[in-house]
Amino acid sequence: MPAPRATTLRDVAEAAGVSIKTVSNVVNDHPHVRPEMRERVLAVIERLDYRPQAIGRQLRHGRTGMLALAVPQMDMPYFAELACNLVAAARSRGLTVLVEQTDGLAEREREVAAGFPVRIVDGLVFSPLNLPDAELAQRRDRTPVVLVGEHGRDTGIDRVSNDSVEIGRLATAHLLDCGRRRIGMIGTKLRSPHLVATDRHAGYRRALDDAGVPADPALLSPTDGWGREEGERSTDLLLEQAPDVDAVFAPNDVMALGALRSLRRHGRRVPDDVAVVGVDDIAEASYAAPTLSTVAIDRAFIAETALDLLIRRIGGDDSPPRTAIAPHRLVVRESTCG
Repeated sequence: MPAPRATTLRDVAEAAGVSIKTVSNVVNDHPHVRPEMRERVLAVIERLDYRPQAIGRQLRHGRTGMLALAVPQMDMPYFAELACNLVAAARSRGLTVLVEQTDGLAEREREVAAGFPVRIVDGLVFSPLNLPDAELAQRRDRTPVVLVGEHGRDTGIDRVSNDSVEIGRLATAHLLDCGRRRIGMIGTKLRSPHLVATDRHAGYRRALDDAGVPADPALLSPTDGWGREEGERSTDLLLEQAPDVDAVFAPNDVMALGALRSLRRHGRRVPDDVAVVGVDDIAEASYAAPTLSTVAIDRAFIAETALDLLIRRIGGDDSPPRTAIAPHRLVVRESTCG
């Protein structure tokens, strides 16, 4: 059975007994339409369930009311929850968000940075992982963009970031405050440069130095990914390299959940034998067994601030680029101090 034909502008005009131009003026909220005529046309629009082609109309006016969010992986809770925050913030402003997944691949990130084939979005919130800053800085697409995350420091583009060095220091200092001294860090990157891993490791080292605890290479366990499986494997390796480890700092909560699984398999009690702390405060952290201590990053702040910056740029703001740092805080649960 064929789908019913969509109501057209002509259908509305014929039913209301007016010209197509009059219906168009009502749809586009033209000021020079008599009130009684406007009410008549709107009544027919409602009765026929006419849905104007908003995108085409808005494109003619230079705006679509749509934004894009490009992130590496939607199956990573941090990015999924960030997307929820951004969508909610945009909806409160009458905007719609299209979500694009790049898989953290430089080629996909390059395509996003180059712009969409058709101007369907007014602006882009972008979290690149592997696209060099030099390429981001030279992007020719004129669509306003705001970066989120540690990358893009030297691009001359608005950015909302985290202080990952301080986050790493805070997490490690908490483990030291719990009396731990053989503190391992999982998730240090094995190959490609990764600013988040580099910065959080720098914070880890700073906390050890501040406490006068010597750094031991055996307490570092590298990996190429930051998922649950990588967290489990990285902890397996850490236990093999340093059997006397008494704490684990994971650079995100997902890896920390993998670490908890590894420790259970090896018969290590958390936190009695080994304390564990992560980063992000994803929803799952408060339901883990034991519940996971973590450094919470204010994703609502990231979403709201990125959106505010983007809307200003869309509106023509040509002030110098701005960088905002999201607040963070330590959340102590069962996995560290019981």
